[in-house]
Amino acid sequence: MTSLDPKELMDLFPLFTSDLSEFIHEHGESKIFKQGEVLMRPGQFFKYAMLIVSGRVKLYREGEEGEEFFMYFLEPGEACALSMLCMARNQSSTVMAIAIEETEVIMIPIQQMDTLMKSYSSWYHFVIETYRSRFEELLTVVDHIAFKNMDERLEWYLKRQAAAFGNDLNLTHQQIAHDINSSREVVSRLLKKLEKLGRVRMERNTIHWIE
Repeated sequence: MTSLDPKELMDLFPLFTSDLSEFIHEHGESKIFKQGEVLMRPGQFFKYAMLIVSGRVKLYREGEEGEEFFMYFLEPGEACALSMLCMARNQSSTVMAIAIEETEVIMIPIQQMDTLMKSYSSWYHFVIETYRSRFEELLTVVDHIAFKNMDERLEWYLKRQAAAFGNDLNLTHQQIAHDINSSREVVSRLLKKLEKLGRVRMERNTIHWIE
């Protein structure tokens, strides 16, 4: 049983109908992942679909030499499309997912997937919308890597972070470098450039984004 009642599930996941929320409340399992804990790793087969209740999850791919390729974040009210797809096709994960802050997840057992898809049209629409939004987000990431220079990618990244978490960003230069596939030295140089342009204000352990 989940930690959220059906009404709370409908508030967090607007596409859910009351009967779907009742089903997930009854058959889902709530789990807390601590900051830094791994939710999925390459080669893992899925026994659950995951819905994010609170916190934040970072998805990325790892290169052969350990480098990280940032894909996107999962936030409250969203689901992991990759876990759904891998479950449907009985395939293992090709990405890493890590909780970057304490995160609560509703885990829906694979045994319930057929019932959800066949009996609840709102679940079907939720899955399709999840696939669509994740695909569009990945296209945005690819566009910025393929067609934008590094300072534009950094500004886009900071703006996106500020929209989700407020203008005071507690991010290290190394964290940003991982997420935009650059180096800490390049990020530090570009942040100084953005500060001169009045786009950010650098404070101790904080980057203040200026609208």
